[in-house]
Amino acid sequence: MMAEHENDQAPAPSRKLHIAMFPWLAFGHMMPFLHLAKLIAQKGHQLSFLSTPLNIDRLLTSLVSSSDDAISMIHFVKLQFHRHPSLPEKAEATADVTYKQVHYLFESFDWLQDEITLFLKTSKPDWIIQDFASHWLGPIAHQLGTRCAFFSVYKATSMIHVSPPKELCGFGDYRTKPEDYTTPPKWIPFPSNLTMHLYEVLRIMDNMEPDNTGLSPYDRAGGVVLNSDTILIRSCYELESRWLNLLQTLYRKPVLPIGLLPAVIDPAKKDRDTTWEPIKTWLDRQNKSSVVYVAFGSETKPSQSELTELALGLEMSKLPFFWALKTRRGLADDEPIKLPEGFVNRVGERGMVSTSWVPQLKVLSHGSVGGVLFHSGWSTVIEAVQFGKSMVVVPLQSDQPLVARFMEADQLGYCLPRDEKDGRFTKEAVAAGVRLVMVEEEGRVYREKVMEMKDLFADLNMQDRYVESMLEHMVLG
Repeated sequence: MMAEHENDQAPAPSRKLHIAMFPWLAFGHMMPFLHLAKLIAQKGHQLSFLSTPLNIDRLLTSLVSSSDDAISMIHFVKLQFHRHPSLPEKAEATADVTYKQVHYLFESFDWLQDEITLFLKTSKPDWIIQDFASHWLGPIAHQLGTRCAFFSVYKATSMIHVSPPKELCGFGDYRTKPEDYTTPPKWIPFPSNLTMHLYEVLRIMDNMEPDNTGLSPYDRAGGVVLNSDTILIRSCYELESRWLNLLQTLYRKPVLPIGLLPAVIDPAKKDRDTTWEPIKTWLDRQNKSSVVYVAFGSETKPSQSELTELALGLEMSKLPFFWALKTRRGLADDEPIKLPEGFVNRVGERGMVSTSWVPQLKVLSHGSVGGVLFHSGWSTVIEAVQFGKSMVVVPLQSDQPLVARFMEADQLGYCLPRDEKDGRFTKEAVAAGVRLVMVEEEGRVYREKVMEMKDLFADLNMQDRYVESMLEHMVLG
């Protein structure tokens, strides 16, 4: 399929562009944007990366140990951030706030309009690549002579689930109640499992409703699509050809996959990350492919009852595990979750729990890690498959249920069984699930499927071709 969309022998675009990038204030968005920024800068284009001061400082701090030469090619622009009075001090990202405080962050994000306008007037970039949240940016950019692209860090199937703008496709979203989301959207013209369980819809229903800004995230995404010249998707034709083609039909404008952005780890570079040393020491003592890595990201926090079942299930599994545990979502979170009493002592050396920042790529690339128990975030799916790790998924929010459906359909991962009414799962299900994908003969299909897909997800040459194709489009556009 790829051969239909690009030429392996095509020369790199000769004209150099000034491209600006402006991600949403979430690390699950900023990191893919930064990854793409590095790939663009390495091609010789001028790259400006725009965000708030604290977020840029944290991004750069997290990259100190990587010795990444491409970072020096990027111009980081710190935008003056006007924090909403209801946000905690120093809160500039979703990881700093509770789920209920995110709408205040959206308001603060919208207040960056003047800063962005000033940057566009003075720096005059050829293109600005934006995220789903800045629905106001397209008209401003076009008025100032800058072309605008929307970079979706989500899969094409996740974007299909968001109603396309009525102005483009000619019809509106008919879904008015939670039950409407439990069947595939009517604008999908072929058989599909792109559905959500009712408990999944109810868990994120407030995310589909307008907040204090008068807009829902779905509304924001629709406005961004409407006012962008080009849509960029973190995907590839080899994985989602018919979904990418459907997006282009619905949006009636160019939809370009930019590849999966697989991680690059250079073992020859000296490791200066001191947080990795004790983790590596523990992992080095474990047998090959025996460890379950447990992680739910920086912005997804299980409930206390869910955490308890996860912990007791890992204990029952008798498998070694490393758990990157986030007990709070932001310093203002007054509902921290905690492990069951006596859990750490009972599992002893078989388990290691870290409540501080964890270098996930290093954990996933370690030979003793065989599987992952996580929330089915798209970035972690890509990393897990890239390093050949089998997967048990527990989708909790955002587009995670839709990614889980994709994994279920292809037997790329095992979705934990849950109660259809309220989404509860049991420790027995957790224990059985991780043992299934890690060691049981019945779970061999999951291990084999990951290995079958590994080369595709880790293909750096394919990634380079997609970036070249994107830049050629931007030069000619």
